[in-house]
Amino acid sequence: MIWLTWKQHRKQALFAVIGLAALAALMVPTGLRMHEVFDDSGLASCLAKLGTDPLAANAAVDSCNALSTQFRNQFKSLSFVGILFVILPLLVGLFFGAPLISREVEHGTHRFVWTQGVGRLRWALVKFGLVGAVTILLAVLYALGVSWWYAPMAANGNGRFGYLWFDVQGIAPIGYTLFAVALGIFAGTLSRRVLPAMAITLAGFAVVRIAVETLARDHYMSAKTLTYGLASTQGPNPASHDWVLSQGLRDADGKLVLENASVGCPPATDASSCMREMAERGLGPGSSNWQLYQPGDRFWAFQGIETGIFLTLAVLLALLAIRRIRHIA
Repeated sequence: MIWLTWKQHRKQALFAVIGLAALAALMVPTGLRMHEVFDDSGLASCLAKLGTDPLAANAAVDSCNALSTQFRNQFKSLSFVGILFVILPLLVGLFFGAPLISREVEHGTHRFVWTQGVGRLRWALVKFGLVGAVTILLAVLYALGVSWWYAPMAANGNGRFGYLWFDVQGIAPIGYTLFAVALGIFAGTLSRRVLPAMAITLAGFAVVRIAVETLARDHYMSAKTLTYGLASTQGPNPASHDWVLSQGLRDADGKLVLENASVGCPPATDASSCMREMAERGLGPGSSNWQLYQPGDRFWAFQGIETGIFLTLAVLLALLAIRRIRHIA
């Protein structure tokens, strides 16, 4: 049974190896170059000096801005390549998961196997197990490679929590990939044809991923608040990689006067005109900048929670698929 499954899916495995090789050919030279420039330019050491505190001295942040801008301009085209990594788990689900059952049923080859003394449960477990093992291997290699490749961009301020960027780092891609494959398998038991199964997989994957990203992720843990003065010598620390959920300007009573805004009036005597302007907007003495944020050091906790969600969904879909296989004629 294992040999038969391997013969049926060896072309897919070959294409996956070719895809990984092509991905490595892109990632290795560009990644080495980004890491080299990030270290040699002094940007890495400058950001390291800022530490992980949510607040940092404005002068220290300003000293890193020139290096940061230079690095971002040099590699800004690669940031678009990084976005393409988001769809890789979906592709595995479309071409590994969706055809796994639907192609067998569409061609009628499942009847031949079942009449040779191989039960439905054993047939499903061997197929799921072999494809699942290959999927885990591909997902781990992909997750490690992309996390290493993206590390300099994340450290430079794109952030590990940013939308889309969170999805291509850490262990979350492993959960996404297994979910996509399990969804494809389940879709195949519903449609019993390859193309409709792929369509269901595409739609289902997009809906679940968008729902989790926009509705659930920022609620995994209680957010923290940060306040600092309008003329403070300190401001948000970009090296802390905090995920800002919302921000604004609050008056002395704590009332939110202006949303999605921040002010950095210069200190001492230079602040007088700026503070007068703020007072005209209802921001007198005691007013402050305010942020609601998730601390950057929660990145791995969030990765673990989200990976657990998608692994749970993958297991449920696999169990549902096994149950539906029992009802296939």
